Amino acid sequence: MKSQPETIHELKTNTISQSAGVSGLTSAYLLSKESANTITVVAKHMPGDYDIEYASPWAGANVLPMATKPSSRWERQTWPELKRLAEEVPEAGIHKMKSRVYRREKDLEKLRGGEYAFDGLFKEDPWYKTLFEDFRELSKDELPSGVASGAEFTSVCINTMLYLPWLVGKCRANGVVFKRGVLQHISEAAAGTILGGTYQKGQWESQADPNTALRIMKRAVEMVPELADGKGVQGLDVVRHGVGLRPYRNGGVRLEKEKIGGTWVVHNYGHAGWGYQGSYGCAERVVELADEALNQPKLASAPNELKLSPIAEPIK
Repeated sequence: MKSQPETIHELKTNTISQSAGVSGLTSAYLLSKESANTITVVAKHMPGDYDIEYASPWAGANVLPMATKPSSRWERQTWPELKRLAEEVPEAGIHKMKSRVYRREKDLEKLRGGEYAFDGLFKEDPWYKTLFEDFRELSKDELPSGVASGAEFTSVCINTMLYLPWLVGKCRANGVVFKRGVLQHISEAAAGTILGGTYQKGQWESQADPNTALRIMKRAVEMVPELADGKGVQGLDVVRHGVGLRPYRNGGVRLEKEKIGGTWVVHNYGHAGWGYQGSYGCAERVVELADEALNQPKLASAPNELKLSPIAEPIK
């Protein structure tokens, strides 16, 4: 099962298709900065919707670097813009916060053995220590029971209920048109604290698992008792339990151009759990690829078509 390609963009006489999630909206925003471009976003789901197929509203949306060092380009390029928005644009719904990464010994053993090779967050000597100005390793007396080591740094948290509509507003200000719809084929061209989530490859259940939810809440209040004023799980005021499918792809994100039947396609999908923290870096690459495709020599005067495909294999 694959998610549907969800948007179309018209670039002068060219067409681009992509989603209305954070990756698609950011790409549309950067593409729309070129005044000659006419962009139309066609999507099944729009900001304000809540659906298992629409992952962006469900995201915890903080910046905790997940890439390995060789593939860290997108997160490195995105961080300065998210930091700037947090400092200068309060209406975007992004604020700074202290973040901690705890490394359990059993997880470190798996990392040393080659497991979790796709995830750089829990590395003992992480590449992102140079990304955050105040990065520091925690002392032994700062570690909770059962934790081998840890790190602290100032990151950001994104309120998706504010940020996605803000992105839509920036797009509209540049003339982007939004239409609700579904493309069958590429040729058609809340405020509070989020606790979670899980990483369950192959899990497609649309309803939250009460046992998993309870385990998440217990572990959260054990680590940070002030979440519930020291009252444990009973002290939590739960607004909702949410389930969204992460757009995971075996082999990692696909960010490249391809010509299909005379139509240029720019692929930008498979971000799994790091769509927000890699959004600007990936969107900048989308713009580069679009320029490369559209600026290639033409043998005829017929207009080119360019589409951006968000097809992915989601994971809960």
